[in-house]
Amino acid sequence: MALTKRWTSRVLLMDGDDRLLLLCGRDPRKPGARWWFTVGGAVEDNEDYPQAAVREMWEETALLLPVERLGPVVWTRRAIFSVDGQVFDQYEEYRPVRVTADEVRGMDVRTEEARYGHRWWSTADLATTAETVRPKKMASLLPAVLAAADLRQPPVHLGDFNEDTDPE
Repeated sequence: MALTKRWTSRVLLMDGDDRLLLLCGRDPRKPGARWWFTVGGAVEDNEDYPQAAVREMWEETALLLPVERLGPVVWTRRAIFSVDGQVFDQYEEYRPVRVTADEVRGMDVRTEEARYGHRWWSTADLATTAETVRPKKMASLLPAVLAAADLRQPPVHLGDFNEDTDPE
């Protein structure tokens, strides 16, 4: 299989109760394969990472926020994985954004990626789930983002992973 390079902008979309919105994905070629992942997606031509994050938020949640609402990049990672017979080599940048209760009520999680569901996860939920969550170790990573008064620290590189072969 050919390897498709992909650059993505991901959003740590958090509500006022410190919960993180995750979407559920499945691989149609692997019965039972399911995982939870953050809002976000590919950076398109003539787009920078923040613009891609805002567009993806709109496409996936119907939430239209200005780029200025996004926090700085807090995490990066590289992941190789396969879905539906395609293999991706994906670079990811993660930015936090906090949404209000009114914004949450106005959301419409309607994306193709979320057709298998979506859920707001607390850190405790993430710490105790047996479900697959990407990036790995989200429960231990998220509290630092939630607690950070100053997010202008250099981003943390979470590592390079092969999601198909690396152990959970």
